[in-house]
Amino acid sequence: MNERIVIIDQIDPQTFYGVNNSNISLIRNLFPKLRMAARGNVIKVIGEESETADFEKKVKQIEAYAVKYSKLTEDVIIDIVKGEAPKEKNIDGVIIFGQNGKPIAPRNANQARMVRSFNENDLTFALGPAGTGKTYIAIALAVAALKNREARRIILSRPAVEAGEKLGFLPGDMKDKIDPYLQPLYDALEDMLPAVKLKEYMESGTIQIAPLAFMRGRTLNDAIIILDEAQNTTTHQMKMFLTRLGMNGKMIITGDVTQIDLPRHTRSGLLQALNVLKGVKGIGRIEYEKKDIVRHPLVQRIVDAYEEREEADNAAHDAPEKKD
Repeated sequence: MNERIVIIDQIDPQTFYGVNNSNISLIRNLFPKLRMAARGNVIKVIGEESETADFEKKVKQIEAYAVKYSKLTEDVIIDIVKGEAPKEKNIDGVIIFGQNGKPIAPRNANQARMVRSFNENDLTFALGPAGTGKTYIAIALAVAALKNREARRIILSRPAVEAGEKLGFLPGDMKDKIDPYLQPLYDALEDMLPAVKLKEYMESGTIQIAPLAFMRGRTLNDAIIILDEAQNTTTHQMKMFLTRLGMNGKMIITGDVTQIDLPRHTRSGLLQALNVLKGVKGIGRIEYEKKDIVRHPLVQRIVDAYEEREEADNAAHDAPEKKD
């Protein structure tokens, strides 16, 4: 008799075992000649060497499927154990399969250009109004690179400009103070990774979320680095961030140059970087438009209304005053 240890290390055991351990119970029934014990991410099997070897091979195939599609069904398990290839999902254009197998793919031409730019360049600027999905696509690309072992870490950052002095009045330690400001990044991650796996990644430092000030002095190798809301960086902050890029790393910088919240007379580091780095090899630039907004249709109408009011206010301000 042979004893073999199989470790589930690419997906959280809760997803692999299924609700009420339904998946592992099915696997146990499909291998009736083996004695099996599963605890945590470790499965121990005892039986003939050929049987335990086949068990390990099939379990790893099941795990790989679950990692790829973020979903595992009884039909898939049965097909793999029987040696039949499970039916592949349509993956044309899909960046990653999120929670419960939800396909995440570009929803417009500029999102597709952003995916191509990420694949072809080490630095991509994604510019445009809120609601165009630029941050969401950036995080999807980073999670896909992590799953495909093209990167070892994901670093997500934002300048904490809007919080400013208010940070000191929020309760808790520094993490508690900055977490609300970084919530949009958490929301995207939670849409793409199971809660258990996300927690594991956060605790191990595989995924790090931090304000821009925490980036100083670091060299980020083998990482996908995303800077969100970059229009609110100063020129010094942007230069500092850009020089954090290490070997085998990639950066995505997102921002909306019409929504700069810096103090008056403070120049946006994003605007300067776009000017200074124009034409530099290895840098891509995607410019989203209002028509690319992928949120509720009302969002685009709200953006239009505010722009019309701003144009009207500017015209009124610039109009010469009438003299009596």
